[in-house]
Amino acid sequence: MASFAKIGLNGKVIEVQSVVNEVLHDSNGIEREDIGIDFLTKLTGWAIWKQTSYNTQGGVHSSGGTPLRKNYAGIGMTYDETRDAFIHKKPFNSWILNEDTCLWNAPVAYPTDGKRYFWNETTKNWDLQNI
Repeated sequence: MASFAKIGLNGKVIEVQSVVNEVLHDSNGIEREDIGIDFLTKLTGWAIWKQTSYNTQGGVHSSGGTPLRKNYAGIGMTYDETRDAFIHKKPFNSWILNEDTCLWNAPVAYPTDGKRYFWNETTKNWDLQNI
């Protein structure tokens, strides 16, 4: 199955649809995104769609394939046309977008001591989670 994100105002992802791969094949059997977009446009009446890959996260394809648009699209994410990437909502004001992965990073690295932490936006640091 191929997945497509329906893009609304300001690049917001408002829906994700699955399409059977065979629908995307041209007369030579080559899979093409534009055929999927045409199919969904005729089906739904909505013209702005971008293909997305369930296997892509942080610019890496989980099974070694070619990553597509940095991250798998989800409702509420943004499609950034300049970066050709799907980007999650910024979790905290202090976090910084990693241009290579299009994921948000805290300004301080997560501790690697095996304990659990949560981000404290007031102190701009990781606080130990008391369970």
